[in-house]
Amino acid sequence: MNQEQQHLLEVKNLHVHYVTDEEDVHAVNGISFTLDEGDTLGLVGETGAGKTTTAKAIMQLIPSPPGVIKEGEILYRGRDLVSMPEYEKQKIRGTGISMIFQDPMTALNPTMSVGKQLMEAMRRDRKISKKEAEEKAKEMLEVVGVSASRFHNYPHEFSGGMKQRVVITMALLSNPDILIADEPTTALDVTIQAQVLEIFEKLKKQFKMAMIMITHDLGIVAETCDRVAVIYGGSIVETGTIREVFKTPKHPYTKGLFDSIPKLNESSNRLIPIPGLTPNMANPPSGCTFHPRCSRCQEICRNQMPEMSAGAHGCRCFFPLDEEEGNA
Repeated sequence: MNQEQQHLLEVKNLHVHYVTDEEDVHAVNGISFTLDEGDTLGLVGETGAGKTTTAKAIMQLIPSPPGVIKEGEILYRGRDLVSMPEYEKQKIRGTGISMIFQDPMTALNPTMSVGKQLMEAMRRDRKISKKEAEEKAKEMLEVVGVSASRFHNYPHEFSGGMKQRVVITMALLSNPDILIADEPTTALDVTIQAQVLEIFEKLKKQFKMAMIMITHDLGIVAETCDRVAVIYGGSIVETGTIREVFKTPKHPYTKGLFDSIPKLNESSNRLIPIPGLTPNMANPPSGCTFHPRCSRCQEICRNQMPEMSAGAHGCRCFFPLDEEEGNA
């Protein structure tokens, strides 16, 4: 593959298990996707689908034990992070790939001022003086809408939304190529959520970063992403551009997600939930992981895992929805 064709990030057939004496949880099962410079990919799915485990695998932060990358490659600029020595992985974390974790309330050290924490993070990744680190940290706080005058404040002096902005600042200090945002707006009210998403849009344009947005909220994906990968039971079941997947969903699970969301232009007394429960990945169903909950299930679905269909709008299903059914 020549330099012009090389993806910024390429995840190939990733399998991650959590292995204990009692059970072997198949958290991620053969996930593959690519990310190019300036792209934003949304990873969507219910709790426990494998979204966060995928992100931690990319960051090479799977807790071991019990986590084990059983198979697959994670290529950053053509180099496999999985087989890379630990000291090289540490250089890439923060400077190449950075992550905003789920809960900003627990991501900050309550005993240190936010300014000190930002400087510490920056000086770990870059050889710069204290003065330069302070100037850069204050500058980045202003970028995300936090006054530089709050540099010496402690985390408890910030609201939830402001803490999230500080965490975003920390992730951006070393100008990473890729920013992974794991449920970055879950603990925030709707107004603050909108402000945080606006910050992401601004940062993408300003720094030309690629982003992976992990969420269960399809509205956030529609607003911030170029492409989407729908994850169920540790596998991608549908992928494509936002327009393709939102306009003509092919997989029954994707359609179920859309049907379970209230629509402003329709009056309805009840939402349509997806029947059944998410699979226990310590004892996953045979065949297609979604078959116990699927109204289109047939014998082959119980016995065989379907392959992802070819093309930009891919679907892992033996009996995908046609355009009319997807729009129904």
